Amino acid sequence: MTETLERVKTYQQFIGGSFVDAADGRTAEVINPANDQVIANVPASSGEDVDRAVEAAAKAFETWKTTTPQDRSLLLLKLADLLEAKGEELGRLESANAGKPVGAAIDEMSVCVDLFRFFAGAARVMDGLAANEFLAGHTSIIRRDPIGVVASIAPWNYPLYMASWKLGPALATGNTVVLKPSARTPLTALAFAEILAAVFPPGVVNVLSGAGGEIGDALVGHPKVRMVSITGDTATGKRVAKIAADTVKRLHLELGGKAPIIVFDDADIDLAAETLRSAGYWNSGQDCTAATRVIAGPKVYDGFVSALTDQVRTIKWGDPADGDDIEMGPLIAKAQADKVQGMVDRARGSAEVVIGGERPDRPGAYYAPTIIAGPDQRSEIIQDEIFGPVVTVQQFSDEDQAIAWANDTPYGLASSVFTSDIGRAMRVAKALEFGHVWINEHFTLASETPHGGVKQSGYGKDGSKYALEDYTFIKHVMINSGA
Repeated sequence: MTETLERVKTYQQFIGGSFVDAADGRTAEVINPANDQVIANVPASSGEDVDRAVEAAAKAFETWKTTTPQDRSLLLLKLADLLEAKGEELGRLESANAGKPVGAAIDEMSVCVDLFRFFAGAARVMDGLAANEFLAGHTSIIRRDPIGVVASIAPWNYPLYMASWKLGPALATGNTVVLKPSARTPLTALAFAEILAAVFPPGVVNVLSGAGGEIGDALVGHPKVRMVSITGDTATGKRVAKIAADTVKRLHLELGGKAPIIVFDDADIDLAAETLRSAGYWNSGQDCTAATRVIAGPKVYDGFVSALTDQVRTIKWGDPADGDDIEMGPLIAKAQADKVQGMVDRARGSAEVVIGGERPDRPGAYYAPTIIAGPDQRSEIIQDEIFGPVVTVQQFSDEDQAIAWANDTPYGLASSVFTSDIGRAMRVAKALEFGHVWINEHFTLASETPHGGVKQSGYGKDGSKYALEDYTFIKHVMINSGA
C-alpha cells in the first residue's frame, strides 16, 4: 500500500517557532480514505516531543499573557487574512485527507476565517463586573485572566474547523496552545502551522502530530498544561477527564451526540425532508450534531419516510476526486465503515432498512446513505452514536412521548423541532435537554452562536463570546481603600 517517497510529501511538526522532526525521527503514513492510498508522511511524536512543545508554550505564555487585547486582535485578523488567501489550497488538502467533497472542504476554510475574525473582535469587548464597594472601605475588582498552556485536541471529522474553534478563543484571551490534530487527519493543521509561524511569536502555538496512544495521555497529563480542550467521542472524553483529574486541570469537552428531530403532524414535510437530506448525511453523517433520529407524528410518519427516501435517493456519493457534483464522500476509515455496517446489520432484525444499508465493492471506506424505519426506542441504533450516513425514523403517539423519546439517550448536544405551531415549538424547545434546539431547521451555526451540550455530550462552549469564559478564570482583587 505504501507509495514511493518521491510521490508522498513529508511534513514536519511545529514547536517553539521551528519546524522539526519527531525527536526519535519516527514517521507515520497518512491515508486518503477515498482510495486507500498513502498521501503523506508526518512525524510520529513521542513524550519527548510533548515535553518540548509544552515547555515552549509555557515559556511563551510569560510574555504572551501580557499582550493587550488590541495586540492579540490584530494578530488574529492577520491570521484570518493569510488563511483566506490559502483557503482553496488548504481545502483541497482537507478533502484528500478526510475524504470530504472538495467544495465542502473549501467552504470550511471560509468558516475558519470567520471564526478568527469573530474572536479578534471578541478579544476587545470581554465582559467584566465593574468595580464596586461591596464592603465599606473595600473596593472589589473582578478580572478575567488567561489560564496558561492549553492542550487542544482536534478530531478527524472537521480537522481545521474544530482546531479553529479552539485556537480562536484560547489566543484571544492570552493563552498559549499545543495543538494535536487527529492522527488520521493531521495535514491541514501541519500546513496551517506555516501561517501561524508568520503571525505569532515562537511558542504561542505549537502543532504536534502523532497517535493519541503515543502522545495524547502525555499531553493531557503534563503538569504544565493547565487546560485541555477536546472534541471527540464520549469514551475519549471520559478517558481525558480521568487523566486530567490527577492535576485538576480545567476541561472543555465537546463529545458525542444523537440528535433527535421531532416532526409534528402540522409540520411542512417537504421542508423537513429537504433539511434532513443535508443535516443527516453531510460529511457522511460524521458529525456530533447530525440529524440521526427522526421522531415523526402518526399522521405524517408514512409520508415523511417516503419523502425522505426520495430525497436520499438523489444524493450523489463517491470519490470526491470524481467531480464537483459529489455530495458525500467516504467515511474516515474502513474501521468506521465496519462499525456502521455492524450497527445497521444488527438493526435489521427488528426494523426496516428502507434504503441503503450496503457497502460498494471498491477501494475506500464507503457506505451508502441509509434510512432505517421503526426501530425500538431501547435499540442500539437509537441509543448509541453511529457516526455514519444513517438516519432512523420512529413514530410517536403524542407530544409527551415525542419529548420523552427525544431526551431518552445519554447525549444532549443538538435537537430540532418541525412544526407550524409557534407555541408548541417554544414549549417543546424548553423541554428538550440539549445544548441546541433548532426550530424548522437543523445544523446551522454562526460564529456568534454557542455550540456545546449537556449530559454525556460534555460541557463548555465553542464559538460565541461564551467560549471566552471557558478559556479564562475569574480573579477577585480587593483593595483596602480606607487604609
